[in-house]
Amino acid sequence: MDTSFAWDQHFVTDLDAVDEQHHALVDLFNELSQGLFSKRSDREVVLADTYARLLSYTEHHFQEEEALMAQYAVDPRHVESHHSMHQQFVEQVIMLWAQRTTMTDPATTLVGFLTSWLGLHILGIDQSMARQIKSIRQGMTPAAAYDKERGNHDNGTQALLKMIGKLYTALSAQNAQLALANQTLEARVARRTRELEAANARLKAYSCTDALLGIANRAHFNERLEQVCAMARRSVRPVGMVLVDVDDFKRYNDRYGHLQGDACLQAVAQAIQGCVHRETDLVARYGGEEFAVILPDTDLDGAYAVAQRMVEAVRALGWVHESSQAAQVVTISAGAYSMVPTIAGAKLLLRGADEALYQAKGRGRNCAMRLQLLQTAPAEGSTP
Repeated sequence: MDTSFAWDQHFVTDLDAVDEQHHALVDLFNELSQGLFSKRSDREVVLADTYARLLSYTEHHFQEEEALMAQYAVDPRHVESHHSMHQQFVEQVIMLWAQRTTMTDPATTLVGFLTSWLGLHILGIDQSMARQIKSIRQGMTPAAAYDKERGNHDNGTQALLKMIGKLYTALSAQNAQLALANQTLEARVARRTRELEAANARLKAYSCTDALLGIANRAHFNERLEQVCAMARRSVRPVGMVLVDVDDFKRYNDRYGHLQGDACLQAVAQAIQGCVHRETDLVARYGGEEFAVILPDTDLDGAYAVAQRMVEAVRALGWVHESSQAAQVVTISAGAYSMVPTIAGAKLLLRGADEALYQAKGRGRNCAMRLQLLQTAPAEGSTP
């Protein structure tokens, strides 16, 4: 397909520097046109280079023309429209190039726009500028040169310029509509992407959260505990663990009903959650009325202090429990343990906290206990 812009004497302005720059622009337009229709493997690299050179040279050419108009003090009415056309062209070329991947036939669209603009630019406003400069050189005032230019076009030239102008205007409007449509589509895609990301985030949160209590569920607790133990093992830092059990909760359900029991668990969960303040700490529902708390970088004293605060916070709720053997209000028992994790760190942490919880229940419940040292069975084959 021959898409070249053919240069002939009709495009001469008799301004040597301007004509030389027009020749260079025609060469760059044709180079870009050939690249757009090319099937070369490195087509995109070549196109990017040609486009960058075209845009740079076009801006240079516009600056040279406007400097020439300033030199001869061309009438401001012409300068304003000339400058507007320059600015509009640069904006539209940048817009079209950015949107070309969304076009059905980008090569034809771009080449059609460039050649239509080039014809209008040279045959129209540039040759008009050249004639005005010639008149100014001959002693005419810029205003008179401008008025003369407006009245001296023959009918054929006027018709041609009008036809090219209509084509350029139609292409410009089409390009603007295309850009608007693409921007709207991009905005819709971006909005939909944000909605999907938010939905995925909610889904992930739901999968990690106990639906009734709004705290971490058992699955998320297990995953988080393994992560915390692995990091603590590498840094040789302790991990604290607190296990909590609501005292005589079965008796509470039997007396007050399961709906009231759910409300009680929710209140207890909030009270326990309010006793931890670091983002790294995690409160989870471990079983029906059991809770587990992971306390990274926390020694035994720290874990025990948290456990005591939890016991006091739940007791302070004053939630009536007339069937409790520990008190006349809802209470909890809590067991605290801490260690620098080994390979079996997660299991040992849970076992230590569970033994401490067992001791708290043995003391009559409604209290916190800590386990100083976990007794582990000797490894198989070792000497006692």
